[in-house]
Amino acid sequence: MAEGERDLEKGVSIELSHEEARPFLLGTEDDDAATRAVDKEPLVSKTGLSRRFWFCAIVNTVSTVSIVFVNKRIFEDAKLRHAQVTFAAFHFAITYALLLALSMPQLGLFETKSVDKWTILPLALAMIFNVVLPNASLAYSSIQFYQIARVLITPCIVMLNYVLYRLTISRQAAMTLAPICIGVAVVSYFDTRPSADSRSTSLLGVFFALSGVLVSSIYSIWIGRYHNFLEVSSWQLLMNQAPVCVLVMLYIIPFSDDVTVLRSMAISLPSWMLIILSGVFACLINLTHYFIVNEAGAVSASVVGHCKTCIIIVVGWVVSRKPVRDGSMLGIVLAIGGAIAYTYVKERPVRKMAKELPR
Repeated sequence: MAEGERDLEKGVSIELSHEEARPFLLGTEDDDAATRAVDKEPLVSKTGLSRRFWFCAIVNTVSTVSIVFVNKRIFEDAKLRHAQVTFAAFHFAITYALLLALSMPQLGLFETKSVDKWTILPLALAMIFNVVLPNASLAYSSIQFYQIARVLITPCIVMLNYVLYRLTISRQAAMTLAPICIGVAVVSYFDTRPSADSRSTSLLGVFFALSGVLVSSIYSIWIGRYHNFLEVSSWQLLMNQAPVCVLVMLYIIPFSDDVTVLRSMAISLPSWMLIILSGVFACLINLTHYFIVNEAGAVSASVVGHCKTCIIIVVGWVVSRKPVRDGSMLGIVLAIGGAIAYTYVKERPVRKMAKELPR
């Protein structure tokens, strides 16, 4: 269960992208790591994936796509755009409530385990920025740029692993990272050009996006090390993180957010409904993503993640009414193609070993 649970951390954020399936956590030249991944990969029945998998995959995809557009609509309200930390605190509170319900004896999906709060504090701080910065990027960027920029997490993690721990990847895998970086650069250029369209990306949006990529990469690396150090499952770790995050953000909110919005209750009823809907989608993402990974493995989760990225970009393109000849289309194709190629190259040894295992 712990392996499947590990992906839950990503559900609390609105950025659901390629880090969900963690293909880069097998990014080192370590045959033992690949073997362990095969041992933990669920064996899919010869009759194919179950109805529960397809149901969860559909719900997860719909919820992920919906939450991006719902949050984008929320941040179009200038008052809420300046309440980023408050919005993130709401999501953390919702996540904690969900985990509390799942740990109750009636459901018993996992057992709680207390962790020293000072030990968890650095990870909680990283998690706060892991949520707030992408949200801020969404507020000041087009949906296409917001989503495609998240693909940079893969090469960023590879770079950090090499700089900090001297962990390397194969030459084939490294070659697939080039189109990812070039693709995001192309999208950035065309999306930030002066335009009368309010849905285009500002330089502030680019700054938040790139900062979010760096923080998310650091957070993803720390997650794996905290799991090993504390010997806890993802749900246990997140249940310890969430209340610490909320407590820290209560101190940050008076300095970072426009608290007059909350004091005057100037938020409209439709906005409140969208905020609640965003929390519901976050819960659905958390639940269904766990079942996807637990039942079909990280490879299938990675495929679902790529599908979600493509759908979000296509729908965002339709909503923004950009012409197909827009040059950023080339960048999107390069970035997504590179991400899919990287996943294929990194999972190939795992698939090969899986075929050799007795069924």
